[in-house]
Amino acid sequence: MNQLETAYIDTPLGTLRIVGNEKGVAFIDFVKEENDEIHEIVPSSLKDAAKELVEYFNGTRKEFSIRSIAKGTHFQESVWKELVKVKYGETASYAEIANRIGNPKAVRAVANANARNPLSIIVPCHRIIGSNGKLTGYAGGLWRKEWMLKREQGREV
Repeated sequence: MNQLETAYIDTPLGTLRIVGNEKGVAFIDFVKEENDEIHEIVPSSLKDAAKELVEYFNGTRKEFSIRSIAKGTHFQESVWKELVKVKYGETASYAEIANRIGNPKAVRAVANANARNPLSIIVPCHRIIGSNGKLTGYAGGLWRKEWMLKREQGREV
């Protein structure tokens, strides 16, 4: 069975949607509108992913073992692989990621690939900041990015 299933979990930052199947997770994002009807039973294929994400928000998980089935261009996937190397509690700039993938002039392209990351949190695009140390865009909202970074760095949230 390759059909994608959906799970929703409550987090301190709102409802998180997880889409995937027994092969892995294809998409994770925050739901923009709250709706009581979306809180369904988590399909068995997504129970491990949901559990790991709940543990992350509880502060007991720093790394994920969730398998990804997300697809992007070769360049996007190279950026996403590098994002996973940014450790819990640390940050990196778009320029640093561009250097790490061997393409130092691709800062804007790295920012675009970061913005198209389909696996929020487990591919930690929230850990990428501007070269000046300031928080920059996050699809889930800068307030969520700030919360996650504070939590990961042991600062009060």
